[in-house]
Order: sequence, then C-alpha cells, then structure tokens
Amino acid sequence: MDKLKMQTANKTDENFRKLAAIFPNAVTETITGYDANGKAIVDRAIDKDVLMQEISCTVVDGNEERYQFTWPDKKKSVLLANAPINKTLRPVRDDETDPTGADSEGKPYCSSGSVNFDTTENLYIEGDNLEVLKLLQETYLGKIKMIYIDPPYNTGNDFVYEDDFAQSADEYLANSGQFDEDGNRMVQNTESNGRFHTDWLNMIYPRLKLAKDLLTEDGVIFISIDDNEQGNLRKICNQVFGEQNFIAQLIWEKKFAPQNDDKYITAVHDYILTYAKHKESWSPKLQERTEEALQKFKNPDNDHRGAWTSGDLTSKTKAKGHSYAIVSPSGKEFYPPAGRQWAPAYDTYLKLRDDNRLWFGENGENVPRQKQFLSEIQSGVVPTSLLFHSECGHNQEAKKELISLLTGIGSSFETPKPIRLIRKILNLVKLESDDIILDFFSGSATTAHAVMQLNAEDGGHRKFIMVQLPEATDEKSEAYKAGYKNICEIGKERIRRAGKKIQEERLEAIAFSKHEWNQTCFYVEHKEECDRLGHLPDEYFVKEHPSIDTGFRVLKCDTSNMKEVYYNPAEYEASLFSSLEDNIKEDRTPEDLLFQVMLDLGVLLSSKIAKTTIADKKVFNVEDNYLIACFDSDVTEETIKAIAKQKPYYFVMRDSSMANDSVATNFDQIFATYSPDTVRKVL
Repeated sequence: MDKLKMQTANKTDENFRKLAAIFPNAVTETITGYDANGKAIVDRAIDKDVLMQEISCTVVDGNEERYQFTWPDKKKSVLLANAPINKTLRPVRDDETDPTGADSEGKPYCSSGSVNFDTTENLYIEGDNLEVLKLLQETYLGKIKMIYIDPPYNTGNDFVYEDDFAQSADEYLANSGQFDEDGNRMVQNTESNGRFHTDWLNMIYPRLKLAKDLLTEDGVIFISIDDNEQGNLRKICNQVFGEQNFIAQLIWEKKFAPQNDDKYITAVHDYILTYAKHKESWSPKLQERTEEALQKFKNPDNDHRGAWTSGDLTSKTKAKGHSYAIVSPSGKEFYPPAGRQWAPAYDTYLKLRDDNRLWFGENGENVPRQKQFLSEIQSGVVPTSLLFHSECGHNQEAKKELISLLTGIGSSFETPKPIRLIRKILNLVKLESDDIILDFFSGSATTAHAVMQLNAEDGGHRKFIMVQLPEATDEKSEAYKAGYKNICEIGKERIRRAGKKIQEERLEAIAFSKHEWNQTCFYVEHKEECDRLGHLPDEYFVKEHPSIDTGFRVLKCDTSNMKEVYYNPAEYEASLFSSLEDNIKEDRTPEDLLFQVMLDLGVLLSSKIAKTTIADKKVFNVEDNYLIACFDSDVTEETIKAIAKQKPYYFVMRDSSMANDSVATNFDQIFATYSPDTVRKVL
C-alpha cells in the first residue's frame, strides 16, 4: 500500500518536472547553503543559460527594456501561489449552538452548521481563500464552469488577508526603484501610493493564478472592480489568463442618481472584467429579445413565414455585378445610391424577388429593402457590455434585499451586489443543469442565492461553492449583537433563509388544467402539499417536480489532521517515536480524516457519503464504492475481506489499524483475490 502525501501539491516541483522533461540538458545541481555540520546542501536547478540556448529565440535579460507588468514583491507572490501547505478541510455537520434558545452569553441563536449535510451538493467553505484554492486544486482541477468574485476594491481600508510579504523598508525602497544608484531619492511621495497598490496586487495575483486552473476548458471568470484597481487588475488578468482570452469589460450601473457630496464626479458604475480560460472554447449565451425589439417584427403583407422586419439592401462593397436596376411592383425603377451598391449579386436578387423577400412599402413604390423573418434568425441576441440598473439592479436594491431577508443584520455589508446582477451574469454563460459555480469572496452569499433561484426557475441542479474568510464582525454592529460573530455566520444564514423562501414560493402555484398541459406548468415538491392550498377541482391535477437543493455542506479550513512528525520526522529523536505511533491528532474525527483523504485523492467534496458497519467496524462508502475508508483500530481479516468483495476503486485505512501482523501479511493477498484493481492507500 502507498502512503497518502496529505498535503497540497508543490506547483514549483510540477513546473520543474515539465521543464526538465522538455529540456533535460538544462537540468543541473547547485549549492543552496550549508547544514550545521558544514556539509553543502545541493538542490536541483535549471541552468538559465542553457535554457536560453534551447529556446532559440531572442531572450530579454537584465535591465533591457521590455513590455511587462511588475510590482514590488511580485516574485514572492508567484512563489506564494506555488508553495504547498499542510492544511485540510474539516466538515461541520451540526449546529455548534443550541437551536432552541440563546447561546451561553444569552445572545440569540445563530447556527453555524450544515443544512442537509448528507444530501446537498453545495459547499460553504470557511477559511483564507488562498489556502482553500490550494486545497481544491486536485479535487476540482478543470471542473468549475464559472467563477464570480467581488474582491476588496482597495479603497484604502486595511486588508483582512494577511499574506506573508514582510520586508524591511530598505528592501522595499530598493525593489520599488525609488532611489538611484547613488542612493538619492528619485521621486517624491511614492511610498504610500506604491505600497498601496502593491499590497492589493500581492493579494489578488496568487488567488487568480490558482483559480484559473480550476476552470473547465470552456470556463469563464467574472471579477467586479472599481476604478481604483481596474487598470492593474486587467494587466494581472492578461498575465494570468492571457490577453487573448479577454472577453469584455462589462459596465454595471450601480447608482442612478448623483451624490452631491462627491468632490468631483459621481461614479455611478462598476466594472466586471470577464476572461475565458480558452476563448476559442467559450461562447456567450444568447439573450432573450426584449418586448421593444420584438415589436419591430410585423407582418403587413400576411407572409406565411410569419413576422418580419426589413433591412438595408445596399452596401459599400465594390464588386462586379452589384450595380443594376431593381423594378418595384408598381413599375418604378431603383438604382443604388451614390457610393453604394446592392448587397446581393444580380442572380441572388432574382431569387430574393421570386421568394417574396423584398419589400417596397405598402404602396409598392418605396426603396427596396430585404425581409428578415423572426423565425429564421438566431433565437436570441448577443449580450452587450452595458448592464443597466433597470435590468440588473443597483446598490440600494441589494441593501434592501439583504435587510428584508436578514432583519436587523443585513446592513452589515456596505456594498452587496443585487441578486438581479448575479442572475444576469449567470445568464451570460451556457450553464448546464449540473455545472459548478465558485465564489471565493463570498461575502453576503449573493451568488449562492442567485444560483438557487435560477435552479428553482428552470429545474436545474447547478451547484455552488462559497468560500469566505471568517472575518470578525464589529462588536458594535447589529450583527454581532444578534449573535453573528463573523461574516461566515451571516452568509450561511442568508443561504438558509433564501433557500426557505425559494421553496415556499415554489408552492404558491401548484396545478394546471388538463387542457393546458402543454401551455402552463405549476410545480410542487410533493402531492401532499396540495392540501395546504385547498382542494383542487377534478379537472386540475399536480405534476411533481424534482426538489431544489437549498442545502450546503459546511467545511472549515484547518491545520492538517496529521501530527507534525508525519511531515518532519528528521526533527524528532528516535526515542520519541514510540509515543507517536499514532500519527493522527487526538482531536480529529474519522470524518475529518475522510475529507482529507477525499482532498488527496481528488474526490468531489460534495460526494454522497454512506456510513455502514462491517464486522463491528465503521466504514465510509463514498459514491457507491468509488472510495471506501475505514479508520477504526483492530481491523480484522473479516473486515478487509468484506470490503475487498465490494470492489472499490480506492480503499484507505490508517497505517496502524490492522489488528495484528497476520492481517498485515495477508492484506495484499486478500485484495489480489477479490479486488486486484483496487488502489490501496494508508495514512
């Protein structure tokens, strides 16, 4: 059996292996330092000079001028994205407070646990999103269809995300280029501005770099931002996603009135930068035509092909055979206006004429135009870059939504996004019914709300993953007084209440008449629920509809389940190992271990988990025998044989779980007999 590594992948190692495979002669060794005994520490390396020769193109080096986007600490930011971490995600099944009353301090009840843990496929993850994104790399690599994030706008407030970019003042001034070679200050008053942008860039860059890898090949990311960092964000995205994958810079009308207290000009818009993972693989969802657009289509001549509108028959094309006379039904002769020609060639014109696709006005004497039938054009229109508040909502609407749903605490968020805005963004993407949507700056969880609402409207089963740092609420705030100690508690409560409201609204219209079967559908969760709305006449009946997933599985980012000796055995004396035979931390549960195993093996964290007992041992069965895990002690051959007979793809157990040496000796033989293809791992 192989031992699970139980830590995130080292991206630097992966990149090295890729380069070494392509350019093996560029691989070398170098001394990186000396140990306590004065022995040289030798590490692998890439010889830059050899690599340059192999690339066979002009390579920019040193201080040569080139087009680039950089900032102080950028190198550290890149390393931060690649560095591995020893963290895990621990499940939170139940509420951590008493749901029947106040908490220990007498404050109102506030739930922190999951909703429908065993059945939901939605995730709510608490923790630093940089760490969470690293943990999701193997499990959700290439599986996220859409990402929407609303990161801090860098308005001058302190960041909550405390990434390690510590450096001395001298280091910063040198790296930022504020002094010349003689030590003279080159510009004045750049310290605040430079550090101001640097901190934000260092925060966002590694997160976007990790997020890109999670997207499907036809995946897309939407990022809300304002003018403070819009320019820098676009440059960063060009580096991370590639300039060729830029889709659009959407403009959302967040306000509809000027603010008289603004010093210069009232900013009534935000931007939403949009990038595809691979632009050639992505296309937008066509939008429904507005009533105004549909009114342009009429049928004044009762054409059997239905409603139509007319278009210009001329163009600026300079080609032979496009200048000819067109005769109207009344006998009037028309030629193209000066500087233009007829768009169709003469033979094409004849076909259009014979097929009644030309329109000369109701009197038959107007300039000819070509009919464009509604039934023959594409079913929708290409979306535009302007998102007006009348269609997508505004800031005040978002605040009212939150306050009405979370009475007394909804005001805790200064700039929440309206549900209509997120719904609009969701509607720009060709989302399949079971796609995954990720928001790793979840905040008030508007994205989760919008996804559930969309599913309720069309019966889809799209899944969300929300990630939020448990930032403490202000002790003076109404949210804190109501028992919500951090933002995560507010976000989870918003999902609970929104889910309940959505389910209730789906029960309002419940039936349809038999003769309207193909026209109007009203759904309910179960037939029994008809009773609450009264008896229905015999000519009406109920159609059951698949349930909408309004639950979520809570996971919290924490230190590894494994003791430190698991990772750094060299730091421990041999005499201590007898006390560390069990490499699992004492406060960790079997379910904690299961989720770390799922992370390590790339099993979706929303997977169905069944608990069974085999030979008096507790066993986890994930996704119908895809993964079976047993973390009990004193596991016998009976248990091993019963598990092997189920032929799981993966089987995982603790290294110290076997009852005796006989079990260990016969372990591989048992699986060779009953399930030779099972991948066996230990932790």
